[in-house]
Amino acid sequence: MLDQNIVREATRLTRAGRLNEATALLQRMLRGDAAPSAAMGRAVRVGPARLEPPILDMKAHVVEERESGRPAKHASVLGHKRPAPLKGVKDFAGLGLRGLGRRAPPSTSDIVPDGASFIAGTFGNAAGSRAYKLFIPSRTPGRPRPLIVMLHGCTQSPDDFAAGTRMNFLAEEQNCFVVYPEQPHGANQAKCWNWFRAEDQKRDGGEPSLIAGITRQIMRDHGIDPNRVYVAGLSAGGAAAAIMGATYPDLYAAVGVHSGLACGAASDLPSALTAMRQGGAPGATMKACSPVPTIVFHGDRDTTVHPDNGDRVLDDLGDAKSREARVVRGRVPDGHSYTRTILTATQGRDISEHWSVHGAGHAWSGGSPAGSYTDPRGPDATKEMLRFFMEHSLSG
Repeated sequence: MLDQNIVREATRLTRAGRLNEATALLQRMLRGDAAPSAAMGRAVRVGPARLEPPILDMKAHVVEERESGRPAKHASVLGHKRPAPLKGVKDFAGLGLRGLGRRAPPSTSDIVPDGASFIAGTFGNAAGSRAYKLFIPSRTPGRPRPLIVMLHGCTQSPDDFAAGTRMNFLAEEQNCFVVYPEQPHGANQAKCWNWFRAEDQKRDGGEPSLIAGITRQIMRDHGIDPNRVYVAGLSAGGAAAAIMGATYPDLYAAVGVHSGLACGAASDLPSALTAMRQGGAPGATMKACSPVPTIVFHGDRDTTVHPDNGDRVLDDLGDAKSREARVVRGRVPDGHSYTRTILTATQGRDISEHWSVHGAGHAWSGGSPAGSYTDPRGPDATKEMLRFFMEHSLSG
């Protein structure tokens, strides 16, 4: 249980701009230490206050699985030993919110298929500016092509996320554009999308306006089919993708949320920590992505973002009286088993899919070890998201 007195004190410190003190207070609480004097109304100086967004660095764990009667330890992130934390990134003990270890950047061959392009761009508006990387497929267009917006997780980059998901390689096969907006350190020290701030959960303002602006800029400059534009993300990026579906249902035809949270799951740092641990903060106002079709992937052993958050993303998606669900269970050869729940409207159109990956932690399902925070043991979230996207259009 979270100590509500400490949570309230952390909220007060956050609103006062004393974010380092709020962070230290929450760290002590999550470790189970005795409440520091700040919780009793006496200030604790832990360093100069820094007026920057709080860090919610949602990272994967090493998880235990049992195979053939023996505990088989593997890293759901990379399949390797856990890397050392990155200097300067906070470690929220008890939540597993750890920084990305230093590693060699992925090679070009891990990011872009032969003949295709991966170019840099920038977009700006009144809310600021964001860089992005754009994948352009090699084939000459015969008609306007689809666009997929991919939102990375904390500490990741467009190159890293592209390498881990291998979305560019599948997009080459489907002749799709893919754009990867980048969250800079200046917006969040750990490069997390600020999904937990109220001002970044609204249409035409904050980070949603920047992501939508990048989307529209690519649509305008590259002849994108306006009926086939999609958004997906991992962790903090998954939460941001849910926000985009809730705030721009006229722009995106479908949404993919991997290990993320629903729009409205939190409004500040303490409520974000509660939502991540418990699957929802008390009094939170969830905003389902309706009427945007949504596909969710979530590991049922995710101890960073509670698996119940995957269900909450799909809460109230469409009219409950006009839906029916069917369940498919399967297993990846030499990999994870899964339960796939498909929600279908009465007119026969699938409006959502929820993939619960059994034994998986906080990592992109079926991803490549060339990128960070991936679980190669599948099922292949990239393939299934792209398949789901291609089944939906705004005109459909």
